[in-house]
Parts: sequence; structure tokens; C-alpha cells
Amino acid sequence: MSSLESWAYLNRVVEGPNRHLLALLDAGRDADEIAHGIRTRASWLGGLGPATESRYTWDQPSEDLAAAEREGFVLLTPESEHWPRDEIAASFDVARAKAMREAVGNRLSLPPDAYAPHALWVRGNESLAQLFASAVGIVGTRAASAYGRHATTDLCKGLARHQHTIVSGGALGIDTVAHSTALDAGGTTVVVAACGAGQVYPRRNEQLFARVASEGGAIVTEYPPGMTPDRHRFLTRNRLVAALTQGTIVVEAAFRSGALNTLKWVEVFNRVGMAVPGPILGPGSLGTNLAIRDERAAMVLSADDAHEKLSPIGTSDVDGQLELDYAANAIQQLSRNELRVYDSLPLADTGGLEAGDVAQACGFTIGLTVHLLMDLNKKGMVIRKGQLWERADGAGIPA
Repeated sequence: MSSLESWAYLNRVVEGPNRHLLALLDAGRDADEIAHGIRTRASWLGGLGPATESRYTWDQPSEDLAAAEREGFVLLTPESEHWPRDEIAASFDVARAKAMREAVGNRLSLPPDAYAPHALWVRGNESLAQLFASAVGIVGTRAASAYGRHATTDLCKGLARHQHTIVSGGALGIDTVAHSTALDAGGTTVVVAACGAGQVYPRRNEQLFARVASEGGAIVTEYPPGMTPDRHRFLTRNRLVAALTQGTIVVEAAFRSGALNTLKWVEVFNRVGMAVPGPILGPGSLGTNLAIRDERAAMVLSADDAHEKLSPIGTSDVDGQLELDYAANAIQQLSRNELRVYDSLPLADTGGLEAGDVAQACGFTIGLTVHLLMDLNKKGMVIRKGQLWERADGAGIPA
């Protein structure tokens, strides 16, 4: 069995998910060997070499483990007793098998992030396999209406009665109502976070998160201490909550809702997608109504509806996720790689970063980082002042 320090090092220098790391693990190399290979820049690293070029010197596993422990977090790995291996296999392995059947030539149709996590930081109940064995994800907008809040409360009370774990992203709005209702009903809930172990986001929910961890639930994240909640990490996190559950209920979501991104992952992993219909005279439920109309989600009107749709699968576990409701702007046109670089840059007039520092922050090679910075500059999203790069004034400020 590999040392926990090796897994912590891999978690720091390889921002997951990473198919090259998983391929090496599948080929029989252990975490100790891979960590040593990254540190020494071994020739057999393959694609993992460029992926760790800008971060391999971030060699602080003992510090990360200690910092996480101070915040109540432990590190689970695929070698851990409580690793949710069945749920991971049921999602990622199934998605890969499906993609291989549908492959054109040697090209798989998998999304770039459709790979399993290689480590999870957990605060609270470490028995993830048990928590996710019967779980329902509740997702939706941060700007929840009274209707959305009432619907969420009603659903979560009933789902807790059916002994489903309520999974969500810890955001304001629908997520907060879902977590709070589950706890008040005597149920269990899990927060899947998009920031590092020990980070609290949003800060307003600090007491709620403490309650989740102390009342049988858990705070779960792929990211090591200090990682900030950037946009691309929310999008990556969405695929994790979809994978660890057997279905998702989108309660209330506008047309440009992050909850609908999670619904896409539900489809990738062949999970059960569900949505609550809403008023047709306003934009707040347009996303859910269209998902039902287009048969991307089954309509649910009660917790019993959801329970019935999940029961034939054998276990009840659904996906939960954090919400990204932001107005249409240039950021939505960025590629995933461009977004990672953009999120790593400081705001305008707050002091820029050199390209090498940006590469470390986003986890790309310097060459790729410079290429992406130049593309972003052409789009007016970033500016260069001498050797320093920063966001353009007013570009990409979330609504």
C-alpha cells in the first residue's frame, strides 16, 4: 500500500481528474512510484509529464495533510476502506464502456473530465461508500423563489423519510434549503465542494457545513488545502456529484443554470435525471421545464415520485451539485482550458502575474499557458503589462 504522503503529493500536483495518472495506476504502478517519477521527471510518465511540469516542485504533502487535519479533513484514496469504489465504477466505467462502443475509429466521445477522482478530502463521516449507497442529489438556482424553496423543502423531507442521503453543492439558494431540510428532518446530507479542504465557500454557510459534518454527513472535495473556488472547479465538481449518485433532481433552474450542466453529466453516466416543473410565465423555471419537454429529465411532483424512479435501480443514489447562475457574457464562450487560465489571473489593477506563475496556478505547461494567454488577449479578456498578465478591466466579473 502506498504512503498517504504520496497520494497527497499527487493530489497537489495533478489537478484532477487526469486520465494519464489513472492509466498508470491501472497499469500497476502505485502512488509511491508515480510520485517519485514525477519528482524525478521519469521518462515513462507519458502525458503526466507535461501535466505536472508547472507544479511538480509543489512538494508539500506533510503540510497539506497537517493543514487538512486542523480543519477536520482526512484524505481518502482508492486504497482506503471507505472509498466509494462501487459508485465510481458504476459511473465512470459504464461511461467509458459506452463511449468505447460508440467510438469513431480510435476516438472516444467522452468529455475531457469524464474520469474518476484519484483522491477525496473528507470532513465528517468518512464512510463514503455507505453515504452514497442511497443518495439523491438536489440541485438548482442560487436565486431561489418561494416556490423553489417550498418544493425543495417538501422533496427533501420526503426523501429523508425514504432514507436517501441528500447530496448538493452547499451554495446559497436551493442547495442550502436541501442541506438544512435534510438535517432538520433527521436525515443525512453531503456537501460536494469545489474548493480546497478547509476552505469555506460560501462563507455564510460555515455553520451549516459544521452541522453537516457533525450530524452524520460529510463535506467532500477533490481539492487540497488552499485551492480557491474558481469557475472551472465548479464545472469539474459537477461531474463528481453526478457520478457518486444514481440520479439528480433539478428543482428550479433558469435557462443558463449550472444545475443543467450537472444534468448533462447525469446523461453521461447513465444516471436518472429528474426535474420539478415550474411556472411558465417567468424565466426561473425555464431550464427545468425545457429539460422535461425535451425528455432530458423525468418530471417529478413529489418525493414518492423520485423514490419510485430510483427504486428499480436497486439503490437510491442521485447527484447533487453547486449552481452557477451567471448572465450570458464572454466567459461562457471560453474553452475549458481558457477558463482555467482566466480564473488563475488576478483582477484588473490588482497586480499581475508572470506567465510562469500563471502556469503553476492553472496546472498547464508554460508553453500552453502562453498560447492561451495570447488567445485571451486577442479576445479582450486579459491584458499584458510588461511581463505581467491580468484580467481586462470589467471582463468576466460574475453577475
